[in-house]
Amino acid sequence: MSNIHSVEKIGGTSMAATTTLFDNVLIGGRKDADLYNRIFVVSAYAGMTDLLLEHKKSGEPGVYARFVADENIQGWRQAMERVRRAMQDRNAAMFVRTDRLAEANIFVDIRIDAVAACLDDLARLRSHGRFCVKEQLMTVRELLAGLGEAHSAHSTALLLRERGVNAQFVDLTLWDQQDMRELDERISEAFAPINLATTLPIVTGYAGCSEGMVRRYARGYSEMTFSRVAVLTGAREAIIHKEFHLSSADPRLVGKHKARKIGRTNYDVADQLANLGMEAIHPGAGRGLRQTDIPLRVRNTFDREDSGTLICSAYVSDTPRVEIVTGVRHAQALQFFEQDMVGVKGYDAAILEALTRHGAWIVSKASNANTITHYLSADAATVKRVIADLQARYPDAAISAQPVAIVSVIGSDISRPGLMTDALQALATAHVPIVAMQHQIRNVDVQFMVGVDHYDNAVSALHRALVEHDASEAEDRRAA
Repeated sequence: MSNIHSVEKIGGTSMAATTTLFDNVLIGGRKDADLYNRIFVVSAYAGMTDLLLEHKKSGEPGVYARFVADENIQGWRQAMERVRRAMQDRNAAMFVRTDRLAEANIFVDIRIDAVAACLDDLARLRSHGRFCVKEQLMTVRELLAGLGEAHSAHSTALLLRERGVNAQFVDLTLWDQQDMRELDERISEAFAPINLATTLPIVTGYAGCSEGMVRRYARGYSEMTFSRVAVLTGAREAIIHKEFHLSSADPRLVGKHKARKIGRTNYDVADQLANLGMEAIHPGAGRGLRQTDIPLRVRNTFDREDSGTLICSAYVSDTPRVEIVTGVRHAQALQFFEQDMVGVKGYDAAILEALTRHGAWIVSKASNANTITHYLSADAATVKRVIADLQARYPDAAISAQPVAIVSVIGSDISRPGLMTDALQALATAHVPIVAMQHQIRNVDVQFMVGVDHYDNAVSALHRALVEHDASEAEDRRAA
């Protein structure tokens, strides 16, 4: 395919703002040929995946969690009917024509009934007691995840056709197929017959494939689909539409008028943000774009005229500066101390093995002669299990954990003179005690570990000293 088209992903919150989405993104004042040479990969409407799986933040059980809990059949069935009502309520709010609304609702009914029938069959097997369906639960999770994106993509394509756009619903969910192809093969096959010059594909963010999207990428699967579609179709540019600009800090912490849109940065910075759990782009998705030299643009759905932030491989800021101050509000510092560690190999590998086994995300690590410390984005219960495993293996080691917050200053080049002095002074002035600090040679980020209660204050102080102050000085120099 040609490289004149863009591949664009729309997040769940943006999907839910349907009128704005059509006015600013999907249509956005375009007519005729200008509507095409774009591919849209869509997430489920905001909150829908929470109802299908479990709430991302609160953990409130959805259909999947209720099915896994092996409640009475009414538990997960009631949760499924709640999903049906939510999808049909969403349709009712979007469709004016009764025939289109009926078509959208029939689609929802067919998909939900099919998945519910699968769960019924598994529930009957489980009730016999001699059948183990545990190995099928991940398949259930995959099926349920795909429902949300199938609904949003199908409804969006219908709405576009109502407006005279030749939109095509591209269903990658594998909901009724037996073959389990690899992701790349499924995408290539789906796009082979599509003429991008005259067709606007609306693609499900979930793709059924042999790798298992939810298994491999958890809730970041739609970004992986988006990335692979961009790579395999040879996109000119990849664009993510979010409900916010990629800014120098959380506007809620530093003030809406003090946070600055980043504008331009590179994939190295995007990797650091992903490592901290920031919603720029999934690290696996960013890797594919970077390796094929496809620039990524992050745009604000609600700011139609702004071009957003461009992320590419080669960019380095003209002047060394901090581009963003962010971090992890709730982390755990896992400290492993063994006096006899000096000169002995194997400790590091054992710790990493335990962390991997329990799914603890490593944000950063440090070590000296007899101590290895890992800073983890993990809950206390997970860390407690890791400690128990390690203590059983190394009974003489002193292993402990404490909650910390991680505040990171990040930029494509932060090698400006005096940065560390200014940062430490800013934290001292703001009365933020530092637990630990990490400064990498590559001058892309510096991490400050502080008490959890000091996170907001630390972000504000560092942003004030390293972003607002530097930007003010730069403006003064230009004015002079």
